[in-house]
Amino acid sequence: MGLTMQELKNDRLLRALLRQSVDRTPVWMMRQAGRYLPEYRATRARAGDFMGLCTNPDMACEVTMQPLARYPLDAAILFSDILTIPDAMGLGLYFETGEGPKFRKTVSTPKEIEALSVVDPQADLPYVLDAVKTIRRELNGSVPLIGFSGSPWTLATYMVEGGSSKDFRRTKSLIYNEPEAAAMLLDKLADSIIQYLNAQILAGAQAVQIFDSWGGALSHHAYQQFSLAPMKKIVAGLIKEHEGRKVPVILFTKGGGQWLELMADTGADCLGLDWTTDIGQARTRVGGKVSLQGNMDPAVLYAKPERIREEVARILKSYGSGSGHVFNLGHGVTPEVDPAHAGAFFDAVHELSQQYHQEL
Repeated sequence: MGLTMQELKNDRLLRALLRQSVDRTPVWMMRQAGRYLPEYRATRARAGDFMGLCTNPDMACEVTMQPLARYPLDAAILFSDILTIPDAMGLGLYFETGEGPKFRKTVSTPKEIEALSVVDPQADLPYVLDAVKTIRRELNGSVPLIGFSGSPWTLATYMVEGGSSKDFRRTKSLIYNEPEAAAMLLDKLADSIIQYLNAQILAGAQAVQIFDSWGGALSHHAYQQFSLAPMKKIVAGLIKEHEGRKVPVILFTKGGGQWLELMADTGADCLGLDWTTDIGQARTRVGGKVSLQGNMDPAVLYAKPERIREEVARILKSYGSGSGHVFNLGHGVTPEVDPAHAGAFFDAVHELSQQYHQEL
């Protein structure tokens, strides 16, 4: 059974995403359930490996909840991986220590792409949906749960390259030499992601984020055609309202600061910013259309707590008064960060942001 909106004790995140008034700026952190926390490392060791952790709903719930037990966060984010969809398409995802994700099979020819099936989340990814249900139950209305997916372009790069890449040579060869085959791959991924995110929403996710990790590697024209257009299709296909309230969509292209106006036209509710874009300038450009999420450099968390506080103050001042800002890092927190520094970050946001929401 889903919780009604009245039973959500802290809806600050959902309100800010929709540019409604809040008492202070909500904050969460990409990769907040992760290797910088000793309790996460202990659970992962128990799981055996990363995929063992992802595919066990109880353990996925356990690590999702760990940062909430430590910090005054305004959201939980589903613990999973962006590459669950290519894995469900039969490419055989695995992780090598220090190497990142790899696939046993790749796709690069029109024939291989044609053979791929659109993912059915209920049949192919039940462990993710079970994790969403388990986490929602465990949260018990304390904060909202964010679901997520990788973007079609980002997933395609892993599927074509067989893992991460510095130059995306194979994927860029595909889009320029075989644009029809590339379009077919991106279309199948977009259709899979629509079904996947909608299934997460129906299972209990109250906001969703699309992670476009590698859109920034494309040229201006190629970004619009091969990254933005498929994401726009996804936004149009998502469930807009569930459990009596809107389900906001966050679009995050790392390295996408030059395309904010185009991204704001997708129908997304919020744009995630990396740390290379000034949030005040971004607000001037698109703040009338969307809320903004971000955008402290994750490396600031290596600095002393007082320096972290100064940077939080600077970003809050740059954004200015009023709602529509969800404080976050400009990318995921890195494994070497001291958990106490993350705590200083969250405390600074909560304390220093109140002055920007005096209209209440």
